[in-house]
Amino acid sequence: METSSEEAELCFPQLFNTSCSRIRRSRAEATLLYTVLSLMALLTVALNLLVIISITHFRQLYTPTNLVLLSLACSDIFVGLVTMPIEGLHTIGACWFLGNHVCALSYTISFILTSASVGNMLLISVDRYVAICNPLRYPATVTLGRVKISICLCWVCSVLYNCLVLKENLIAPWKNSSCEGDCVMVIKYITGAVDLMITFLIPVTVVVVLYTRVFVVAISQARHILSQTVSTRGTGGTVVARKSERKAARTLGVVVVVFLICFCPYYYPAFSGQNTSNTGSASVFVTWLLFINSCLNPLIYAFFYPWFRKAMKLVVTLKILKPDSCEAQMF
Repeated sequence: METSSEEAELCFPQLFNTSCSRIRRSRAEATLLYTVLSLMALLTVALNLLVIISITHFRQLYTPTNLVLLSLACSDIFVGLVTMPIEGLHTIGACWFLGNHVCALSYTISFILTSASVGNMLLISVDRYVAICNPLRYPATVTLGRVKISICLCWVCSVLYNCLVLKENLIAPWKNSSCEGDCVMVIKYITGAVDLMITFLIPVTVVVVLYTRVFVVAISQARHILSQTVSTRGTGGTVVARKSERKAARTLGVVVVVFLICFCPYYYPAFSGQNTSNTGSASVFVTWLLFINSCLNPLIYAFFYPWFRKAMKLVVTLKILKPDSCEAQMF
């Protein structure tokens, strides 16, 4: 009986001396984890699928800005389809049964999707900056062709960069594993510091600066327009102006704060001078916090748009199956 108890705690009982230990969970705890993580993955897929269907189906939504939203939704939906299920199995059982090469490939895909998501977010901030701060030049500057090229470059750079960062893990995926059933990814401090600059500090700085500029210009424009009608509206213009300011501030705050909350914990080891590793309960938490950003992106970047709410109703009610539904007016 004692031997059976010990074997039940191993990932590979037949490899008694080299197998990793399995985390023993009660049936209720395992069921709860499966349910929560499955719902999170399904919600991520569903929300991003709505964005993809809306933009690709309705012709009026095929704009440069929405193309970047489409690219962002594509990266996020693969997080829900591929990365979340694989990481969920690893999180619940703490045993890896798919081999070292699949382990390295899964983390490489996860890194690529995350970087692509950050890159798309950066493209969105640039698009909004040009649209608000240089509206007259926007149609000539931001064209469909240039946006498509920018999106392709974003994905290509993300693939090449992350393959370079994770080169050691891809070449020798078994190097960091201490036992059978372990899936370990380690990024050295120097590499992590460079990665911190390229995929976090620089994009965050650019996004914050551009959105701050957009925020200031938008408020200035709103005050200028309302000042021309204040004589006829009385104090109503001031109230509307204040509401516009609060709404702009709230939207900007959601964009920046959610991004920082989801990404800062992951880069903490690089800030503190440590190697980045996926082992330990703290790493599991920051990994899933990073994944949650893929679920929140559709809410942040799409639900603030009225056209998305209208498109979502048409998709959910299956009205998109009607003839000529792609010509529906979204604005």
